Amino acid sequence: MQFLWKYIDDLIGKGLDGFVVAELLFYTSANLVPLALPLAILVSSIMTFGNLAEHFEITAAKAAGISLQKLMTPLFIVALMISATAFIFSNNVLPYTNLRMGSLLYDIRQQKPSLAIREGIFYGGIDGYSIKVGKKDRDGKTIHNVMIYDHSQGMGNRKVVVAESGLMEATPDQKFLKITLRNGNSYEEQDKNRNGVNVHPLTRTSFKEYKISFDLSQFKLSRTNEDLFKGGQQMMNMKQLSSSIDSLEKNYIQRHKETYRTLMPYFTFLRDPDHYSKEIKTALPIDIITKYPNPADGMITENAMNQSRTLQAYLSSIYEDLDSRRFQIAKYKVEWHRKLTLSIACFILFLIGAPLGAIIRKGGLGMPLVISIAFFLVYHVTSITGEKFAKEGIITPLQGMWLSAMVLLPVGLFLIYKATHDSVIFDVEVYKQFFKRIYKSVKKT
Repeated sequence: MQFLWKYIDDLIGKGLDGFVVAELLFYTSANLVPLALPLAILVSSIMTFGNLAEHFEITAAKAAGISLQKLMTPLFIVALMISATAFIFSNNVLPYTNLRMGSLLYDIRQQKPSLAIREGIFYGGIDGYSIKVGKKDRDGKTIHNVMIYDHSQGMGNRKVVVAESGLMEATPDQKFLKITLRNGNSYEEQDKNRNGVNVHPLTRTSFKEYKISFDLSQFKLSRTNEDLFKGGQQMMNMKQLSSSIDSLEKNYIQRHKETYRTLMPYFTFLRDPDHYSKEIKTALPIDIITKYPNPADGMITENAMNQSRTLQAYLSSIYEDLDSRRFQIAKYKVEWHRKLTLSIACFILFLIGAPLGAIIRKGGLGMPLVISIAFFLVYHVTSITGEKFAKEGIITPLQGMWLSAMVLLPVGLFLIYKATHDSVIFDVEVYKQFFKRIYKSVKKT
């Protein structure tokens, strides 16, 4: 639904086939897996162990000498398998679906709105023509008071066709729109001669029947070559991303070297410092003008100011260029780490969900779902924050993309420890008793 509302303006009124819309939604749904899969594992693990704890099955297992870790072992293996599957999906399936979705969405955006000629309004959707229909009958084909401006030659409205009535229908293959006009006139301005004089300023032609055909191929969805979209980081697997990152970093270093070579001729005292006296070295770059107050005719000062302005403009453009290159490299590195973080997130959220279910001792969709959403929001917010910081260059892509894992992994290990020792951290009565004791001690004092 979020996707539909986001791109509703690009989809409505295009006359798209239902299969095309379904295909677009299918490819879009693949992007929901990185959000849905970790949450599904968290909810299911809490519900499973919550049901076991609620019916005292975990207590019975512990009484029989089976520890919580042993109970978790089969699901631990299943979680590892799901994590491996998530990595394969993220590295192979997701780039393909992103490529198909990106190319299809681009084609839909470029698609013209479907043919819709309404009464009393000029319709300019057909290239080179502007059509106005005064009235349409209920059959949708018979039209009255028709006016057609023909400017297909690119020289203005030189030809106008007016008719009392007509018939408008598309060919069976939907490739052409045929309009048969009846009882009308055609007005056309003629070309000028070499002297700029209209030899025949206006030609008027009356007709009883006049047929016009319009090409409707421009209203059909044309598919762009998908190879044009393969350069996006979301359309690549880890191997392709590594190759692209390597090329981008080499270009970044090369740009740095080019900048250094360009700037060095302007700073000769840095290139050959032994050539200059100690007096000049101490004057540079602070205030050489005050050190030598009488330059010949002011030319030295003028040249220095001009060169300074040129260098300032050059350095500003170089800074923007290098900054955009850094941002691009960061985006590719973020996408590379994303291939791994999805699978790791599935495993970590299982480590949180399983002991959490054993602690809260509630099954079903009530309490487990509420707690799952709370932990998932922590995971999602930290993931988005880390990714944003990584792209802005505040932290490295490695730190940004693994921020959520670094935050939640200790939580999972802590919950496993508490569940193993029959913790009561979610027992409301324990907290009530704790605050009652505090209240009594305060009251006594």
